[in-house]
Amino acid sequence: MLHHVELYVSDLTKSLNAWDWLLTELGYTVYQQWEAGRSYRFGDTYLVFVQTETDYLEPPYHRKRTGLNHLAFHADSLDQLERLRPELTRHGFKELYADRFPYAGGPNYIALYFEDPDRMKVELVATM
Repeated sequence: MLHHVELYVSDLTKSLNAWDWLLTELGYTVYQQWEAGRSYRFGDTYLVFVQTETDYLEPPYHRKRTGLNHLAFHADSLDQLERLRPELTRHGFKELYADRFPYAGGPNYIALYFEDPDRMKVELVATM
């Protein structure tokens, strides 16, 4: 079972604007908070967002390099995806594969794909 994931971000304010909205919509609650970071908890698992120190901002994150490619979360339904989708850009996310929504992952896979402010890919998966 996954305990927690810690993500370093280039701009904590931008990242929290995006992630706070999304994680709250998915049922997470703020768990810990300090000047350089914040964590969100759902059940026994939590996600941590920490401001990257200036000396480590370059090179920037890219999901196609070695390391984390994306995070995928359960969504309640296609209705939830359709409700969240138009709000993405207002909170700092960028939708991916919009022309293939909700079947960008294939004909039997309902999901919404987008990138956070650091271009980390996020996937919301609804069961059929």
